[in-house]
Amino acid sequence: MLNYRPIQLEDAERLRGYYADCNYGLCEYAVGTKLMWRDYLHPAWAEAAGCLIVRNTIDGQVVYDYPVPGPEGDEDAALTAIENDCIESGVPPVISVVPQVKAGTLLARYPYVRVGNIRTWQDYVYNTADLQNFAGRRYAGQRNHIKKFRAACPNAQFRPLTAEDAPAVEAFWRDYGGEFTKENNPKAVQELHIAMEMLKLAGNSWTRCGGFFDGEKLISLSMAEKCGRTLIIHIEKALYSYPGVYPATVQAFAQTFGTDVDFLNREDDAADRGLRTSKLQYGPVLLAPKYRFEPQNELLCHVSAIPTLTTERLTLSALTEEDIPAYNALVLDQDRNRWWGYDDVGGLGGPVEERSFFDVAKRDFENRAAVNFAVRLDGKLIGEAVLYRFNYRGDAELGCRIDAAYAGHGYGTEAFAAVADWALYKVHLIRVVAKCYRENEASRKMLASCMRPNGQDDTFYYFEKRV
Repeated sequence: MLNYRPIQLEDAERLRGYYADCNYGLCEYAVGTKLMWRDYLHPAWAEAAGCLIVRNTIDGQVVYDYPVPGPEGDEDAALTAIENDCIESGVPPVISVVPQVKAGTLLARYPYVRVGNIRTWQDYVYNTADLQNFAGRRYAGQRNHIKKFRAACPNAQFRPLTAEDAPAVEAFWRDYGGEFTKENNPKAVQELHIAMEMLKLAGNSWTRCGGFFDGEKLISLSMAEKCGRTLIIHIEKALYSYPGVYPATVQAFAQTFGTDVDFLNREDDAADRGLRTSKLQYGPVLLAPKYRFEPQNELLCHVSAIPTLTTERLTLSALTEEDIPAYNALVLDQDRNRWWGYDDVGGLGGPVEERSFFDVAKRDFENRAAVNFAVRLDGKLIGEAVLYRFNYRGDAELGCRIDAAYAGHGYGTEAFAAVADWALYKVHLIRVVAKCYRENEASRKMLASCMRPNGQDDTFYYFEKRV
């Protein structure tokens, strides 16, 4: 599994190694966003295949950012790492805030997927030149506000903020607090406190901070982070008592810090009516979509109940209450389980009770994580075939075990072939895979009789069957 670490301030430079050249253009692909909203996103990071992988836990649900590649990064391998991590963790691989440029990749990757794109979270993206110049009729309002500001504060100057400006920033927050009108809005209050903490980073190597000074008094401030050809604006604040200072700050910030970017991203509006109105008035060139991909496995789409399959000698069907004694004996046969590689007991996470294994199999199907078939001879349970480890890309793994008293008669091959065909032609999988220990010659022969070899390593022989 991937080794995740919670994102902390000390990780900023390492993460910037990925975000600095990232051209996804969305505010989530920036260090500042992860730090500002870490109490909400609970972001953790790992590296795989030369890519940055970020896992967020939002309201208890795990969602992933799209991988951010480094110079030698392999996005396909990083997505596979996410999927494998989800299989091991038992959670679906939800890829969220996917930039438009990567949406096609995921649509091609997942045969079945739910896609969302909520208006509330779309980012407002502007041409840098538009905000630098405010040219044309559509910006007449901004130009008029700036003229009024200049007339009232002819000596006001915009300049970068550094660590030495900390006293002025502290004074600004006191003044801003006195004018703050959203004290009854918990979300706005939280955002204000986050902004105050973030401004303590002014002057470091990866932030761009600036503001207007009226004499020695700081009357506005902004903080941004360059990611590829986009400047992500994390914070924009100004004193309400200085009419026109807000558009003046937007323009001055773009003129000062936007010389090496094509776009400015002023983030989403979080469904705030006032923010939405204001951001639209600045003429965004794009409301950048943030797609949410929720892959669905084939069981969810095609299997409402475990069917009954018949072969020449066998019947395969769902486990029943009457099967529990025989099923427990099969599962607890440690001498044979060592060849199968199953650890049913360890997977329980608690003491073994009479219904433990039956309940796990039932729950796995209810969650559409697996299908456990009872293999029956003349109505008696003699084994089990399990289709599991759905990777959301058309693959699933198949395993089969037969009671020792019935070994050597080809029942395993018969059951295995029946479930494989059902998986390919009824569940509509692209591929069924299987493996066996190198020492297990009987299983190797069985798999080779109904599947194609697909490699080996020091531990396993691998097989596959396609349509």
